Amino acid sequence: MTLTKAHAHGPETELINTTIGERLDRIVARDPDHPALIMPHQNIRWTYGEFATEVDRLAAGFLSLGIEPGDRVGIWSPNRYEWVLTQFATARIGAIMVCINPAYRLYELEYALNKVGCKAIVTAEQFKTSYYLQMLQELAPELADCPAGALKSEKLPHLEIVIRMGDEATAGMFNFSDICNRGSDADLQRVKAIGDALDADSPINIQFTSGTTGMPKGATLSHKNILNNAYGIGVSMNFTPQDVLCIPVPLYHCFGMVLGTLCCVSHGATMVLPCEVFEPQAVLQAVQDEKCTALHGVPTMFIAELDQPDFSSFDVSSLRTGVIAGSTCPVELMKRLINEMDLTEIVIGYGQTECSPIDTATAIDDPFEARVSTVGRPHMNWEIKICREDGSTADIGETGEVCARGYGVMQGYWDEPEKTADTIDAEGWLHSGDLGEMDEKGYIKITGRIKDMIIRGGENVYPREIEEFLYTHPGIQEVQVFGVPDEKYGEQVAAWVQVREGSDVSEQEIREFCSGQITHFKIPRYIKLVDEFPMTVTGKMQKFVMRDQFAEELGLS
Repeated sequence: MTLTKAHAHGPETELINTTIGERLDRIVARDPDHPALIMPHQNIRWTYGEFATEVDRLAAGFLSLGIEPGDRVGIWSPNRYEWVLTQFATARIGAIMVCINPAYRLYELEYALNKVGCKAIVTAEQFKTSYYLQMLQELAPELADCPAGALKSEKLPHLEIVIRMGDEATAGMFNFSDICNRGSDADLQRVKAIGDALDADSPINIQFTSGTTGMPKGATLSHKNILNNAYGIGVSMNFTPQDVLCIPVPLYHCFGMVLGTLCCVSHGATMVLPCEVFEPQAVLQAVQDEKCTALHGVPTMFIAELDQPDFSSFDVSSLRTGVIAGSTCPVELMKRLINEMDLTEIVIGYGQTECSPIDTATAIDDPFEARVSTVGRPHMNWEIKICREDGSTADIGETGEVCARGYGVMQGYWDEPEKTADTIDAEGWLHSGDLGEMDEKGYIKITGRIKDMIIRGGENVYPREIEEFLYTHPGIQEVQVFGVPDEKYGEQVAAWVQVREGSDVSEQEIREFCSGQITHFKIPRYIKLVDEFPMTVTGKMQKFVMRDQFAEELGLS
């Protein structure tokens, strides 16, 4: 069919109207001995029957602590089996899992926990230079003197329960393994009773996504939202239970937990999580050892794998498909993926957290040109249109805002109805803030961003969030944050800073001010102290002028 306006529909299929727990039960009943979860770095190798048993044990433990349907449970950890169990155990009992970025520092952690009112948090001990337990103790010193599960904190007033991974004992905290052993038979029976009463439209997950106007917002997603998106991306990859998916992307993103673990469970395929955090050699080893048929990643991950000095010593011939997302796939990279990694059926995905996350995807049999110059066509049960500023539908080939509508549009931003209304219009269209165009066959090209967003190595970085933090420095008068080109990451964070009169603030001091408070990839790589900013005659900051000027000064192309 040839389109005459930039408005296209994806294939219509029957939606899954069950909960995540019900879907897991169905998969287990079909083949309980099929491999479910493999995590070499933690020596985990569970069948679907074993995996479901562990999920239910944790769910019963949560109930024994007083965690009820609708309660928010934070998860703060790199990729570990405890993360995966928490994902499915919270879904079992209708608790809402809140994904917390493993790189968060104090300022961001406090905001996230309080924003959505987390009653409990499941946390690793540490990750790289992030000492999670120490940060929690700094925010809630009351942990030192309270019984586990009875926290009453001045700074974290909603948080009652802290569950730490590892075997060491910490004052005021439970150990994860103890919670898995804590549930009674009555708790296990209640897990089933609650599961039977849950609705597919119940909220199940909060993902923090920033905006251009301030702090992160909690995109609230339901069973139906993420289960159908997970299943749909599996259909795009021609998934069957015989597929084995290597998931090196972080679980706290929709990429890892929806397009990764949940995609596998929805199809009864095998999840392989090769490492806590991306390590190209560990990924290649897992692909070889487990004969993975699929591999996910952002472009920088695939480049790092291909550029491993000993890449040719690994047997990756079992690979067939996977998802590449986070930024556009360059032509040369696509050629290498096909020729050197046998990823002949790799899928390009585009979307937003607010859409659970996939809006569009290429098909495995799309022409090469479509796979390197577009982000595909509307996904299953999705509508995409390109809108002009006046709200009318653009013509074919005309640039406008990419808007999406379908089952996967979030329920809203947690406790922020006005911001929700700014993003989802009265007709249910989610306005992405991305600029794009559509051709007569429905293929979409992303051409820019209305939102002033930086994409650094697949991570969305929102300048306004960094600016709001830097404004808390007493010596900073004005700051403007923007992206500049970077060969490895696509973009790097840059900041122009105007200091207060009489203040003596250096570039290094600004970086030290950020260190330990905001995520490492948000800390400006380049800082310039300025006396004034380029502005329009109406006083509007011209970031594009700053970007171009600074990139030229730094010798960046």
